[in-house]
Amino acid sequence: MKARLPRLAGGAFGYAPVGWSRCVAAVALLIGAGCLGAPHRLWGQDDLRPTYQVFVANESSDVVSRVAFTPGEGARVVSETPVGIVPTELEAPHGLAVSPDGRYWYVSLAHGMPFGRVWKWDVEADTLAGWTQLGMFPATMDLSPDGRFLFAVNFNLHGDRVPSSVSVVYTSDMIEIARLTTCIMPHGSRVNQAGDRHFSACMHSEQVVAIDTRSFRVVGRFRVAPGQEGPLPLDDLGWPRRHTPPDSDHVAVCAPTWAEPGRGAWARFVYVTCNRGGTILEIDAADWRLSRRIEVSDGPYNLATTPEGRLLVVTLKNGQAIAILDLSRGEIVARVSTTRPITHGAVVSPDGRYAFVTNEAIGGQRGTVDVISLERFELAASVEVGLQPGGIAFLLE
Repeated sequence: MKARLPRLAGGAFGYAPVGWSRCVAAVALLIGAGCLGAPHRLWGQDDLRPTYQVFVANESSDVVSRVAFTPGEGARVVSETPVGIVPTELEAPHGLAVSPDGRYWYVSLAHGMPFGRVWKWDVEADTLAGWTQLGMFPATMDLSPDGRFLFAVNFNLHGDRVPSSVSVVYTSDMIEIARLTTCIMPHGSRVNQAGDRHFSACMHSEQVVAIDTRSFRVVGRFRVAPGQEGPLPLDDLGWPRRHTPPDSDHVAVCAPTWAEPGRGAWARFVYVTCNRGGTILEIDAADWRLSRRIEVSDGPYNLATTPEGRLLVVTLKNGQAIAILDLSRGEIVARVSTTRPITHGAVVSPDGRYAFVTNEAIGGQRGTVDVISLERFELAASVEVGLQPGGIAFLLE
């Protein structure tokens, strides 16, 4: 069995151990299934003071934390679920997704021998409901609006710099039904509001790739390298030699890490973080043209939009902060410092009031989840979780 961390609880900025969680062996599946008896989901139970809940993947602890936040009372860890099947190895839970009906959560285990997996977990029973094998280092993932299909990028972090893929999983039976070769080091897997397109960024191919979620085919590619932005042929897998000029040591790069589809009035756009370029690209996905470039600096990494689409939350991995963009104005309206360095993932509550942000921290220091008010643009609460928290997903009512 995997070693387990002490469960934590705390107020707005405090934390304290409250005991060890229990676990039983799921022999048939060769893994551990948690028996944490977590409380029923709480979001929306009181309109005046709702309690929000998120799941957090702690990549260097092999634990998924369930964090609850109540305005005015603070944030706390209500349960921790160990994941992984090899007791002596870190298997790196990375990406997270929650089914639209709130019944299941999914986590990708990036480290494999050599292939990773995605697990399906029952929210109420806190038990494993299924799993399937994916590609090399499966990372970020997202679900179709009906929850039937899961799209996971196979990041291939430790392998050769060759084109990798996006896996499509039929979630009812947890079967991989398609694997599309896309580009080198795909990341930032997101499905648009209409549910007909999946977007991912290609960190070492300087591309954004669009997949039709009905036919499971690549239907668009866009070059994001500075000064070279524009559509690409569908068969361009992003081999570096195809786009690298002779003086490549001095060429500016984007190094895209995330592709976030817009919502509401901005639904035709996809927003891309240029991690090395320090910018956010607004790409019109309807006709594949660059619409705007917004300067943010400090290594923009992940993105999350508010439900109506006006605000865009940007995690700044090099800045220990988030930037909040107002897309109606095309500018930063706030910058909020976070409680630990290496700010990573972000998700926005369904009512648009709060952003939940993960901070990896450094070395053996535990990371944190920060709750940031999108009305006052300030830190509302923070709680310590496990080691290197990254992926985060909201538990819907």
